[in-house]
Amino acid sequence: MKRTVTTLTAVAAAAALPFIQPHSLPDRADASRSTQQSTAADQARGRDPVERRIDALIRRMTTTEKLQQVQLLSDGQITDADAKAGVGGVFSLTDPDKINHFQKVAVEQSRLGIPILFAFDTIHGYRTIFPVPLGAASSFDPKVGEIDAAIGARESATVGLKQVYSPMVDVSHDPRWGRIVEGGGEDPFLNSAFSAARVRGAQGSDYSKPDKVAASVKHFVAYGQPEGGRDYNTTDMSERRLRDLYLPPFKAAVDAGVASVMCSFNSLNGVPGCANHETETDILKKEWRFDGFVVSDYTAVAETRACPPVMPAEGSCGHGTAADGPSAGAQALMAGTDQEMVSTYVRDYGAGLLRSGDISRARLDDAVRRILRVKFRAGLFENPYVDVAKAKDPASFLTPSDRAAARKAAGESMVLLKNSSATLPMSPAKKTAVIGPLGDDQHNMLGPWWGRGEDKDAVSVYTGVKAVSPTATYTPGCTLVDSEPPNIKPTDYCATDAGFDAAVAAAQAADQVIIAVGETRGMSAEAASRSDISLPGLQQQLIDRIKATGKPFAVVLFNGRPLTIPEVDATAPAILEAWFPGVEAGNAVADVVFGKVNPGGKLPVSFPVTVGQVPIYYNHEPTGRPCDIGQKYVSRYRDLDTCDPLYSFGHGLSYTTFDVSAPRLDRTSVSRNGKVTATMTVTNTGSVAGDEVAQLYLHDPVASLSQPVRRLVGFERVTLAPGQSKVVRFTLDRGAFGFHDNDGRLVVEPGTIELYGGSSSKADKKVTFTVTR
Repeated sequence: MKRTVTTLTAVAAAAALPFIQPHSLPDRADASRSTQQSTAADQARGRDPVERRIDALIRRMTTTEKLQQVQLLSDGQITDADAKAGVGGVFSLTDPDKINHFQKVAVEQSRLGIPILFAFDTIHGYRTIFPVPLGAASSFDPKVGEIDAAIGARESATVGLKQVYSPMVDVSHDPRWGRIVEGGGEDPFLNSAFSAARVRGAQGSDYSKPDKVAASVKHFVAYGQPEGGRDYNTTDMSERRLRDLYLPPFKAAVDAGVASVMCSFNSLNGVPGCANHETETDILKKEWRFDGFVVSDYTAVAETRACPPVMPAEGSCGHGTAADGPSAGAQALMAGTDQEMVSTYVRDYGAGLLRSGDISRARLDDAVRRILRVKFRAGLFENPYVDVAKAKDPASFLTPSDRAAARKAAGESMVLLKNSSATLPMSPAKKTAVIGPLGDDQHNMLGPWWGRGEDKDAVSVYTGVKAVSPTATYTPGCTLVDSEPPNIKPTDYCATDAGFDAAVAAAQAADQVIIAVGETRGMSAEAASRSDISLPGLQQQLIDRIKATGKPFAVVLFNGRPLTIPEVDATAPAILEAWFPGVEAGNAVADVVFGKVNPGGKLPVSFPVTVGQVPIYYNHEPTGRPCDIGQKYVSRYRDLDTCDPLYSFGHGLSYTTFDVSAPRLDRTSVSRNGKVTATMTVTNTGSVAGDEVAQLYLHDPVASLSQPVRRLVGFERVTLAPGQSKVVRFTLDRGAFGFHDNDGRLVVEPGTIELYGGSSSKADKKVTFTVTR
């Protein structure tokens, strides 16, 4: 029996840390970081060995050398002169020969021999590409994220990288935003669980080990809620929403020991993310006691500048909180940004800014100290070079065990949205037609941010299906071209029905049909916001034509965001949400479609009926006139006959059936500083083994500030044989009962608390307990 337990307590327990409260922000836990933290004897002396080495190094550094350390250059910027001058970091360089070359210059030719920290965007794999993070979150199994991060860390470190810009933990309620694909969806607790798990996977207990890297959680903070869902756009919200919804996943990463934090492109309440003293210094470094470093996002420091009448040659401006390059550099450094990516204002103007007093030597030294601390903890001073032979050995990547892990993760991440008349699973003995533009596609299966994965690495749906059902056929129907904006043309996306007759003929010649449709990978991720999130082109018409044949069929969706698919829901008897599953896409789809794997994934984000409902999310606050489709003067859309999304957060079906009992409590009242334990019994009431995710939701019906209608406070994924039962337990404390006020304080008020148990956010089995004074 497999168990994956996640509660407000279990998130921390799995990380070997004290209690983490994703809905509250207590002081940083007294977590042990194994060899990365001071020993008791060293702490008694006031400094650990790493800090003493940093002290000695900083005393020897000139101002110029310090300014070089806070500079991060791209693979296209770095030169021998930069390395010899002591540049701090380089990103996106993955050639081990070149990494060794620049590292050798830095270590052997610079005055102090400080190694360079090489970094890369290993988001969901380096060569062994796992499901996109939004897909992985659908597993409701943080272990999926941890294994993904561990394999990605090992492969990244093999080529000489020692930092990854992951995990991305931006909570988002807007599927128009392309980067929703990179995070864990709309819930802060689910995001927090995966945040901590991915940090554990990447760093382990000691990221100086040869198979580990320093993680960088991003994007700090509230980047996932831009106005209109347009990437890089402004964000404005109250302190309480910031703390209850958007900060918790970052706090979970910090408590798990994350080495660095990336500040965001967006402005928050008028302050750019990489120039925000409140978030970077007051909250992150002081309140949470984060001792790693803050790296800016790509040109984010430059973007604090006001744009002149004529756009500067280097571009990158707009927020208007800084007048020019020097003031942008000063603003970012003094706010708490320690390392500047791509733009070079701190490095270039730092000496003058020190003389003028616009930056302080103490703040510069602090930034340098934080960067050096991570380099020492990463073991770069002892082991700066990469083993080029190993880095070039194909056996170092895409190992059979890694591919098996990616296949398992993809299967766990798929969500069965609909399954009328038990259409799925299909029989491999019957003749199967795979139809659709993504049916024999390798390129898009890797999803956005595919690391150094190659199209040839990926298994297409047709290849996976044919391996199980040898008589299977494939017909595309139409094509999807993975174009980059701003050059997208209507003809890129299933713009003609010229291939529909052939698809219909293929369906008529088969016993059953798998229709593979969705987005291209270029339609998701950074700079890929969409105003229309329905199926692109004529894909729905293709589905309609196949339905008209009368053959049983299932739609398999590949996409990086929730789509508006009411027509698909009305047309298709079965719908499987596969997201972008990674290198083992086709095998994993075949596993699920033919019943080798019983789908147990749940949605980490709501699917709207129409884009006009956005933002729509389960943990919304109530209104004095809640939605009622039978009333006029209520909070509803007059042109919709529903108050709900098409599919709600936590929704997901199975090939078997389950019963999740009402929560049972160990007490009916608890003090504000006490704990209460809820138990639920999960029973497989069907005829085949399967996975269920027991979910526990909390609602505070009467509070001084209006509270969400419910919020997730615990979940557990279990595998049960037919007739088997399992009792799951969730222990809650003030982090669950409480909420933040508009001054940022955690408030725990006396009164009645409602708990709802079930298998989705629509859970309706309720118990109550009382929080006393």
